[in-house]
Amino acid sequence: MQISRSQIPREIIQVTDTLEKAGFEAWIVGGCVRDLFIGRKPKDWDITTNAKPEDIQALFENTFYTNEFGTVGIVNEGVADESLKIVEATPYRTEGEYSDARRPSSVVFSPHVEDDLKRRDFTINALAFNPSKGTLLDLYDGTGDMSKGVLKAVGEPQERFMEDALRILRAVRIAAELDFAIDPKTESAMEQCAKQLGKISQERIRDEFVRIINSPQPKKALELAQKLGILSFIVPELEQGRGVDQNQAHSFDVLEHNLRALQHAADKNWSFIVRISALLHDIGKPASRRWSNEKHDWTFHGHEVVGARMTKVILQRLKFPRETIETVQNLVRWHMFFSDPDKVTLSAVRRIIRNVGRENIEYLVNLRVCDRIGTGRPKEQPFRLRKYQAMIEQALHDPISVTMLEINGKQLMDVTRESPGPRLGWMLHALLEEVIDDPSRNTLEYLGNRAKELSRLDDRELLALGKEGKERKEEAEQENTKEIQKKYFVN
Repeated sequence: MQISRSQIPREIIQVTDTLEKAGFEAWIVGGCVRDLFIGRKPKDWDITTNAKPEDIQALFENTFYTNEFGTVGIVNEGVADESLKIVEATPYRTEGEYSDARRPSSVVFSPHVEDDLKRRDFTINALAFNPSKGTLLDLYDGTGDMSKGVLKAVGEPQERFMEDALRILRAVRIAAELDFAIDPKTESAMEQCAKQLGKISQERIRDEFVRIINSPQPKKALELAQKLGILSFIVPELEQGRGVDQNQAHSFDVLEHNLRALQHAADKNWSFIVRISALLHDIGKPASRRWSNEKHDWTFHGHEVVGARMTKVILQRLKFPRETIETVQNLVRWHMFFSDPDKVTLSAVRRIIRNVGRENIEYLVNLRVCDRIGTGRPKEQPFRLRKYQAMIEQALHDPISVTMLEINGKQLMDVTRESPGPRLGWMLHALLEEVIDDPSRNTLEYLGNRAKELSRLDDRELLALGKEGKERKEEAEQENTKEIQKKYFVN
C-alpha cells in the first residue's frame, strides 16, 4: 500500500507546510506512518524536522516546550479529534547513553533525518514520510517487515532493549495489536534483557499492560510475556497458576483458564474492566487449592475472597485509579454468584446487585460468561443466562439500598417522632431487610406503619433487628447457596 498526502489530516499538513515554507525540512514519522501504511487510523501524530525548538515555536501561535529532548507541542484549538489536538514536532537528534534503561542522558540535535531514524525502536516505526514530495524514507525495510507481519528491532536488538527496557513490553504490545510475529533475533534479545524491566516505573508498565489487555490478542501477548520471562515484571501472581490443575469442571490449568477468559472478553470487544477482571478472576486459586478425599478432586473454597485481596494488591502496585481498583476487586470477589434461575431467589439476586453496584452488574454477568468459556466449555448456556438476566432486570427495579426505600430519614422522623441519631439508621436497615425479602412492602404506608412499631423498641432490640437480623439472614442464605453449589459441583 502506498501513502498519499490525501490520507493526512489538514492540521498535520498545515504544520509540515509551515515548516517547509520557512525553509526547514518536515517529515511525519514513526507509528503514524506505520498505521497509514497498514490502513489503521493513527492514534497520534509525530513530526520530525531540522528546525530547532525555538524555530518551531516562532512559527506557531500556540505551543509548549516542556522537556529536554527537543519536543515541541503544537496546539490546535477547536479540533474534535483527540489525536490532532496536540501535534508533536521534534528536531532530528542523536542520543547519548541510557543510564537508567529508559531515557538517554543527553540528546544532540542533528541536521540529518537518517540520524533520527536509526535511534528508533522497531523497523516498522523507523519510517518517515514527506507529505509535500510524497517521499517515503525506509532505511531498515520496515515496509517489508510489515508486509511479512514481522516485528524486528532496528539494528542490534539487544542494544535497543538495553537502551530502553520499556521497548520489551512495547514489542509484546505491538505484536498483539497488529497480530504480528516477532523476529527470532529480536525475541531472543527480549528474553535476555527482560530483567531490565525491573528498572522501569510501575506507571509505565501499567500503561503498556493496559494497551496489551485492550489489544485484539491479549492471550497471545501474555503467553509470549510468560515464555520470555516478562510476565513476572507485570503481574507475577499470574505465573503462580501455571501448572496448577483444577477440578473436573475445567480443561486447563489456572493460568491458561485466566488467559482464555481474558481472550473471550477481547473477542467480544468488552470493556477494559471486564477484560482485567477476567484475567484476575481466579488469581486466588493457587493459594486456596485443597485436595478433597470426599470428591477425589481439587477444591478452591474461598478463592474469590483470596483473589479479591490479591487483585487489590496487584492493581495498587500498578498505580491504577482507586475507582478501577474497587470495581475490579468487587467483580473478582463476587464472580462466583450462583446463577441457576431455577434455584436462586430474587432476594439473592438483589443482594448480588447491592454487592457489586447497579452500574457494574452487566460487567459481572459478562465476567461469568468469560469464566465459563475459559473452562473449555464452548457454550455460554444462553437460555439460562437470558433467564437469569431477566431476574436481574426485575431485581433492578427493586430496592437494594436504604436510599431506594419509599421512606426517607425526614419522613421517618415525622411518623415516629424520633430525633436524629443512630436509631434512625438501625430502623432504615431493618426496613430495608424486610423490603429486600418482599419488595411489595416498599410503600410509604407500609413502611410508615412498620416504623411506628419499630420505634417502640428499645435501642438493644432495634439494633439487633437492624444489624444482627441482617447478618443472620445473609448467613443463612450463604449456607443455602453453598449447599446448592456443592450439590452441583460449582464451588
